[in-house]
This record gives sequence, C-alpha cells and structure tokens, in this order.
Amino acid sequence: MIDLAQQAGKPLAGLLVVAMEQAVAAPTCSVKLADAGARVIKIERADGDFARGYDQAAAGQSSYFVWLNRGKESLALDIKNPEDKALLGRLLAKADVFIQNLAPGAMARAGFGSAALREQHPRLITVDISGYGEEGEYAAMKAYDLLVQAESGLAAITGHPAGPGRVGVSVVDIACGMNAHAAVLEALIERGITGRGKGIAVSLFDGMADWMNVPLLYFEGTGRAPARVGLAHPSICPYGAFACSDGALVLISIQNEREWIGLCAGFIGDAAIATRPGWGSNNDRVANRAAVDAEVARHFAVLTRAEAAARLNAAGIAYGFVNGVAELAAHPALRRLAVETPAGVVSMAAPAARFADGARVYGRVPALDEHGAAIRAEFAA
Repeated sequence: MIDLAQQAGKPLAGLLVVAMEQAVAAPTCSVKLADAGARVIKIERADGDFARGYDQAAAGQSSYFVWLNRGKESLALDIKNPEDKALLGRLLAKADVFIQNLAPGAMARAGFGSAALREQHPRLITVDISGYGEEGEYAAMKAYDLLVQAESGLAAITGHPAGPGRVGVSVVDIACGMNAHAAVLEALIERGITGRGKGIAVSLFDGMADWMNVPLLYFEGTGRAPARVGLAHPSICPYGAFACSDGALVLISIQNEREWIGLCAGFIGDAAIATRPGWGSNNDRVANRAAVDAEVARHFAVLTRAEAAARLNAAGIAYGFVNGVAELAAHPALRRLAVETPAGVVSMAAPAARFADGARVYGRVPALDEHGAAIRAEFAA
C-alpha cells in the first residue's frame, strides 16, 4: 500500500482518487493529485497501461510511465468480469474523484457513466477526458497527441518555413492533464462549500484550441495565419537564434524599443542603427526582418558563445543558449527528483512548483497490479 506517512500533512491527504487511465493526459492529472497527498488507485488492464511499453529508456522501463505514475497504487481489473465490476463499484462508492479517459461512452456502456455515478454518490467529482469531446462529428475520432497538434493548427504554425513541425514533447496531452488538474482543484474547493461534487469534461482538442487563441485572433483579425519562422518570432524582430563563431546558437529576445536601442548601442556598438529608416519600430523591423536579422547575425558571427554572452549581459539583453537535451541534463538550473521504481531509482526533472514549507516526499512508481491483492482485501464485499 501507499506509505500513509508520506501523504500526511499534504493538502490532499485523505482524498481517494480512482483513475481508470492510460497514456499521458489522465495520468498527468492524477500524478499531480498523488503528489499533493491524495491516494490514487490506478486501474489498469491485465496487460497494463499501454504507456508501460512506450520505450525502455528509464532503467529498462518506459520513460513516460515512470514520469507520470509515481505515488499511485496499481490495480489490474477486467470490468467485464462481474467480480471486478463490483469491486470498481465499491471503490467508487468511497472515492472523492473518478478520472477516466476511455473512449467516449465506454464507461456509460459499462454501467459507470459520470452522471449516473454522481446521482448515486453526490459528493463524487467525475473527470471525463476525451479527444474531441463527448458530442459532435469528431467525438468518435481516435485522438493522440500528434493528431491533435495537426488538427488544432498547432503543427501548421510550428517549425521551419519549409513545412509544419511537431512540438517535441506531448504538449497536447500535458495541457489536457493540467486543465483537468486545475478543474479538479476548483471542484474540490466548491465541494467544500456546497457539499456536492460535479462533472468535469476536458478534451485534448479544447485544451490546444485555447492555447491557439493568439494565432486564431491574429488570423481572424488580419486574414493571415502567423508564419512558421523556426526559432524566430512571427510578430517581433529581432527575436531569434544567431550563430556564433564557435557554432553555438544564441537566441535573443527584443521586447521593446528600449531593448532595441540597447542592442544597437551596447551589443552592436552603433546606436545609429536603431533609427535606420525602416528599422525604427517593431512593425517596421518585422517588415524588414531579413535585413535586420542579417545585420544582427553579422555581429554574432565574429564572437564565441562566451563573448556573445558577456556582451549581451553588459547590454542588458535577454538571451538564451539553444541547448540540446545533453545540455539540459547538465543545466545549472535543472532540479532533480529521485524516484523509486520497480527497477531501481530513476533521476528525473523535479515538479515545477516549490513550496515554502519544505521539500516534498514523492511516492514510488508501481509495478503492474502491485497493490491488487491488498486493494481487493480492503474493498471486499
């Protein structure tokens, strides 16, 4: 069972979350609840969450699964089996939150539809995660992260001008899980006031459509979609990556005219460039991006990475190095979390939020059905 001492004192200690989940979106939500002290019972098929098989990079285990399933209990169920179906019913009778990301309608057909569950258990908070929502012509469409990146227009504005690109992490799934997590916390606060749970529905597409609001508003206001500009910014100039003499790429961000003047005077060494015809405002510079970027690039090209950084620091210019994953692994700002797994301790990037009351203790990653016998005994008829 989960070590209750690890949960004590955390804000969600004492809450029971039942998560019939797989892949990334729903586990993103439930792992954050587990981190905050909730008891999360993860319901898996007999062959396990298919994310267990995505790769073998984390001590022979899936990097996705190790990342998103710490602090949970694993219970393998077949809800077509009457005994397992009855066990799930008993779990839900005591649950505070039920999260599921099966195909739309699947849980209702199995007798566990969200509305019916809340009728039976008025304090229950239900979370239905889907690809495109529960209704409409897209409801039955299979939806995975990259598919929704494409459908939502994200891929069309991402990447090099030569063609659409994929965001290199599961941004759609992660956004959906974060949206679900925030909604669960809202519902828990509301339940503390009213005594009643509520239904929450979150889709992959809705989450990404929300994140696409700026490109959408830009398109509907101008008739033009933002262009793909690689590591440049579609509406700010100069804002992009420039090569140094040692091959390093340094990305600079000029957000206002004061910074533009500072770049010209302090980095380039010629304040007059800031007022060159056609370069005096951001809109002008965007219209003349090729010439502006060429001028800036010329000055980066004669400097090493270290020399460019020193000059940018002196000029007060925001910049960053275009690092690879190898550089991330050694980055001075990277905080690490050591997580226990069935195959040993795995080091990963730590959760983003830090709390003033001290470092949190995080749970281990479960083996498939590791807690099955104990949960079956605890929730026996």
